[in-house]
Order: sequence, then structure tokens, then C-alpha cells
Amino acid sequence: MDGLFLLMRSLGISGTHLGYYYLHTAVELVLEDRERLLMISKLLYPKIAAIHNTTPACVERNLRTVITACWNRGDRERLYQVAGCRLQHKPTNGEFIDLLACYIRKEEP
Repeated sequence: MDGLFLLMRSLGISGTHLGYYYLHTAVELVLEDRERLLMISKLLYPKIAAIHNTTPACVERNLRTVITACWNRGDRERLYQVAGCRLQHKPTNGEFIDLLACYIRKEEP
């Protein structure tokens, strides 16, 4: 299991959600090209949808679902550690993907 899957599990995000796999793909794509975060709806969601044979709307909804699950039932202290600060509100999809990508970039050589 790679570091990103371990990170997601440590946050309380389980593989029982489709969004788990979409999130993994999203972070990998952002690690390849950070510019994808600038146009998340036009670049990132369609790319993830094509990879997983679904629609961009489905990707967006399932990402929001796993982020909400992480925020409501996950390890909030671990999330703060990953973010580097105490978050005041549930992160948006783009903010969450960015948090994970930055953490992975920092932690893995």
C-alpha cells in the first residue's frame, strides 16, 4: 500500500467509498501537475472521471462525501497535523486535495 493510501486511512477515509479512489487519483494528478488545482472543474474532475469511467459530477459528489466523512467521523487531530494548522471549517474538495498533495510532497522524497 502506498503512502497516500496510508495517509488517507490515517485520516479515517475508508475504501468503502468510491470517493476514496477518486481522491487518490486526484492527489496523484495534482502531484504530476499543480496547475490542475487552478481549474478543478474543467481539468481535474473530467480527467478523474475518464480514468474511472464515470462523470465529473459523480467525481465531485463522491469527493465531497469522503471529505465530509473525514471531517465528521475521521481523526480530526491527524487532519490538523496534515494541514499544519487547526482548520476552522471543513475544507472544500480543492483545499483537501491540496492539503494531501502538499503533505505527500513534503513527506516523501
